Amino acid sequence: MKNHSGVSRRQFLQTAGSLSGAAYLRLTGPAFIAIVESACSAKQQASTYQVLGQVEAADFAAIAARIIPTTDTPGATEAGVIHFFDNAFAAEMSDQLEAAREGLAGFNAAITDTGFAAQRFSDLGEADQDAFLRKQDTSDFFNLVWIMTIFGFFAMSKYGGNKDNLSWDLIGFEGHHGGWQYPFGYYDAEYMEKNRDG
Repeated sequence: MKNHSGVSRRQFLQTAGSLSGAAYLRLTGPAFIAIVESACSAKQQASTYQVLGQVEAADFAAIAARIIPTTDTPGATEAGVIHFFDNAFAAEMSDQLEAAREGLAGFNAAITDTGFAAQRFSDLGEADQDAFLRKQDTSDFFNLVWIMTIFGFFAMSKYGGNKDNLSWDLIGFEGHHGGWQYPFGYYDAEYMEKNRDG
């Protein structure tokens, strides 16, 4: 990961949230909602993974946990983003599952190639995980995991990820009333009120 010592956690999360919008355009709105609704159901039911094995899920979760780590505030682990990963790969991103698995295999193979004692990312200590990610943060595989982590972290909590609106709290976004109520679309409400009788 790139280390920008002058960037605060809040600034990083705000920037990550805004940057994710461009990549979001690659998924249709209904597709994205289907993924996060499914993730929410899986989380609530504490179900087993649909398509991810336990070992690969542990690796994906560990990478996500270093992208948005748990510090004095919650991170990707607490937001449950691994359920977002699993449901995305089971549904609208199913055509990318095998490529993601191949990417993860190559990612893990590079761990031993670079001299670390472990064979899987989830078996490394956090300091070694960060050191390894700094060598991988321009790869296509890392970029895929990065954007999926951002999606899983910032999704509306009723759809999945962002458990208890924790990411919104971290960036000071007062969106707990829902995406389609004031102040989002208040002008529509005013228009409807003015034109109710005519």
